[in-house]
Amino acid sequence: MDALVKRLRPDWVFHLAALSSVADSWADPAATLINNVGAQANLLAAAARLDKKPRILVIGSTDEYGQPSGRARALDEDTPLRPVTPYGVSKVAQDFLAFQYYLSLKLPVVRVRAFNHTGPRQSSHFAIPSFARQLARIELGRQRPQLTVGNLDVRRDFTDVRDMVRAYRLAIEKGRPGAVYNLGSGRAVSLRRILASLMGMSRRPVPVRVDRALIRTVDPRTYICDAGRFRRATGWRPQIPLGDTLRDTLEYWRRVEAAS
Repeated sequence: MDALVKRLRPDWVFHLAALSSVADSWADPAATLINNVGAQANLLAAAARLDKKPRILVIGSTDEYGQPSGRARALDEDTPLRPVTPYGVSKVAQDFLAFQYYLSLKLPVVRVRAFNHTGPRQSSHFAIPSFARQLARIELGRQRPQLTVGNLDVRRDFTDVRDMVRAYRLAIEKGRPGAVYNLGSGRAVSLRRILASLMGMSRRPVPVRVDRALIRTVDPRTYICDAGRFRRATGWRPQIPLGDTLRDTLEYWRRVEAAS
């Protein structure tokens, strides 16, 4: 990492590299912590050695908030961090490690805590692309006509990935070094409602089966983002409606499955 950073001498670094599966973090907590924290530690150490230090965007997660206390409410950056998964702990560690490098060495790091985002090309290990891929396979006759799901009652704050990428660009351009910003839509939608929307776009009716193995041991019921701090700093707001995101995701998986 040190040799790479010295050779490239970047002006900006968007640091997204991480093991991102919550389920896998339970299966191998040590690997998640070592990878996510260790890789970032190497990056920050290498960047801090440069004469001209790059601006670095460190991507955090909703999972840092874990199980918020009290009633469901929009979570701002001052909400206590209460991670309930090894993945969440790894993201808190990345968040604080970035802040430490800013405090100790004035490395110009901007931190964001990105709430759920989705869209075309997201791995089918995640819920929405899993639903879309299964529907595409069923339409082609490659999967028996039954859609397998986990917990549909959780409510999440979803943003289109293309809007989230705009936010990352604005964060590294206009974010204040040392600061942390929440990124999200400010609206929570249940996976049940999302599934109903996707099934309304399907070319055939499909029964649904809940697989208990897909239900997490700990799964906070609701996440809603308060992105007011970031909106005031940059003017950013999501522009792509959730319905368009779902339609684009389903069309993406139709193309992928038809071509495979």
